[in-house]
Amino acid sequence: MTDCFADREGLTRPVGESEADAYVRGISFKTGPPRLLGVELEWLVHDLHDPTRPVAAHRLAEAADRVGALPLRSLFTVEPGGQLEFSSQPAESLAACVTDVSADLSLARAELRTLGLTLAGYGKEPWYEPPRVRSTPRYNAMEVYYDRINGAGRNVMCRTASVQVCVDAGYEGPGPMGYLRRWRLAHLLGAVLSAAFANSPLVHGRPSGWRSTRQACYARMDPGRTLAPPDWHDPRAAWAAYALDAKVMFVRSEDEPWAVQRGLPLRQWTRTGSPRQVTADDVAYHLTTLFPPIRPRGHLELRMIDAQPGEDGWVVPLAVTAALFDDPSAAETAYRAVKGLADAPGRQPPPRNALWRRAARHGLADPELHAAAVGCFAAAREALPRLGAPPRVLDAVEEFTGRYVERGRCPADDLLDLVGARQGGGS
Repeated sequence: MTDCFADREGLTRPVGESEADAYVRGISFKTGPPRLLGVELEWLVHDLHDPTRPVAAHRLAEAADRVGALPLRSLFTVEPGGQLEFSSQPAESLAACVTDVSADLSLARAELRTLGLTLAGYGKEPWYEPPRVRSTPRYNAMEVYYDRINGAGRNVMCRTASVQVCVDAGYEGPGPMGYLRRWRLAHLLGAVLSAAFANSPLVHGRPSGWRSTRQACYARMDPGRTLAPPDWHDPRAAWAAYALDAKVMFVRSEDEPWAVQRGLPLRQWTRTGSPRQVTADDVAYHLTTLFPPIRPRGHLELRMIDAQPGEDGWVVPLAVTAALFDDPSAAETAYRAVKGLADAPGRQPPPRNALWRRAARHGLADPELHAAAVGCFAAAREALPRLGAPPRVLDAVEEFTGRYVERGRCPADDLLDLVGARQGGGS
């Protein structure tokens, strides 16, 4: 990594292509013993008494203000459509992560109840189409950029929510704990996680044809920033090339609105210095506008899991993912269980390839994904006691496995059953 990135003053210095490439390579995979764990939880906000009724912008704003004033350990942010996000501190154990985030969510839920509101765990808003309610230079520019492509970007910005699990990149060397293996595992296991936790099957209260409409939206967005890098063999080089070839959304400035760009890859910007010279800070900010299913940020951020129903629904994907990455035996079992799926994807990277599209459309009704999920969940359940998972976590994983995984179902199927029953009752 070059000296121009070493301090705050360095972040404002102009950089060229080689310096930008070195920076991205240097920060993408921080290797060492897998030790830390984190989770980022996005939630939709629903009316407590009628979840199908749109929540007015002023109520969402009051909810954000009230929750933001609470003494939370998690980093609290508000998404463009009024979704509330809680990002945990890096935790030394699964138990610590669950304890800290659960305490924050309890505070938030209690505060929201006084406003007649509640946190709702769906991957995409099932009943109506929330508009953008937050106006910031970033969100204003992102909306303009995405709307030039199609409506998928606006949907993701304003109408979706997820469980994002963060695990360490792993060791520099080979083996199940090495970063090369964990990177490859993430892109195969990611399809299984997407299928098992699919929970966004409705649009305007009607089936969309997908178990995870949220993941289907990501597959339709700007492919240069939402698909996975194509090269498995050298993740650092692949990610740096991906980042430099991705189109710049906008050029920030002190004045608003920010200048939305057309067809300006970061690589071209570093070479031409137009519309202005690139700084190290621009490179770092550009990385925050890339949204592949697995994003390397030093650690690995797994972004393919829909938000989950119930107060403790989010605990299950966190626990299962932690077990399959951080317990060596479970990691090896999971890799064997998903390795055969590598023949299915085809030429497109995730989430646009055949495997990931099957996960989004069918969930665990897909036989191959179901078989892989059964093996992976069994390995996770065996590993979780070794990771010190408390009884609450073990019980949640056990209940989810019996209710969904063993039966070839996912949470989306409950919503589809509910809608089917309503339609049947009304006919």
